Amino acid sequence: MSSGTLAANAATPAPSDATRRWAELIAGASLEIGPRDGFAGPALASLLERGREVFVSYPESATHHGIVAACARLQHAGFVPVPHVAARRLTSFTQARDFLRRAAGEAGVDEVLLIGGDPGRALGPFDSSLGLLSSGLVEACGIRRIAIAGYPDGHPMIGMHVLEAALDNKVAVARQAGLRVRVVTQFGFDAAAIHRWIGGLRARGIDCPVCVGAAGPASVATLAKFAVRCGVVGSLRALARGHAAFARILAETGPDALIRALIAGEAPGMPLAGLHIFTFGGVRRTAEWLSAAATG
Repeated sequence: MSSGTLAANAATPAPSDATRRWAELIAGASLEIGPRDGFAGPALASLLERGREVFVSYPESATHHGIVAACARLQHAGFVPVPHVAARRLTSFTQARDFLRRAAGEAGVDEVLLIGGDPGRALGPFDSSLGLLSSGLVEACGIRRIAIAGYPDGHPMIGMHVLEAALDNKVAVARQAGLRVRVVTQFGFDAAAIHRWIGGLRARGIDCPVCVGAAGPASVATLAKFAVRCGVVGSLRALARGHAAFARILAETGPDALIRALIAGEAPGMPLAGLHIFTFGGVRRTAEWLSAAATG
């Protein structure tokens, strides 16, 4: 090696562990998009590199046909679609089978996010995501992996003990069915609370990968609105602390500080499996933030 090369190497410090971890998490982060969003298809390739996971949500106004179509567009554009499957929205076994089979066959889906969904009363035979998972339909339709929701801040309608038992049961049923399973959490703002929740999983023997939900760039007012709607009230205090009790209510904020705190708090041998970014401020703004974060 020449003296010039040695000098250049000495002048360029090696990236720190935190810097490398930041780059890994940003490069592998998934994002969420609505099935009718204009970027739910080839247009997303103008904003993001292909190969990234894109979760397709199941809003009340959507049909499973629309979600399958969005997944197919994304898959054809080079992305990896992961549709939400809202159990309580499914009106019959026939609809559930059609949804899952077509997602796998038409859009190359091999992983779905199983959620209960918003309706207080089931529209069909499945009163929960555990009910759908226990039916055997998921693996019978060609799905090989599932994601299940985690709630570090709790759920506005369900007690924490009930949430814990349901998550434990879903992991057990999925593994009995030969499905690979991971947890994707609701978004939050308090890294310490998220790490405590993951520690609780590990203490109960739940060792599946955990992807942490984070809110993409948006105004503080927008983030507060979604936090209240989703029951992220405890974590909301962490957001308020950083914005002088919302005095800068129109300020734009992103997940940078949360991600750095998550990295700093990772326990030895228990790294986060990844990040999942909610696009409350819009897909374009989230994509621009991911691109900028990847370079610095």
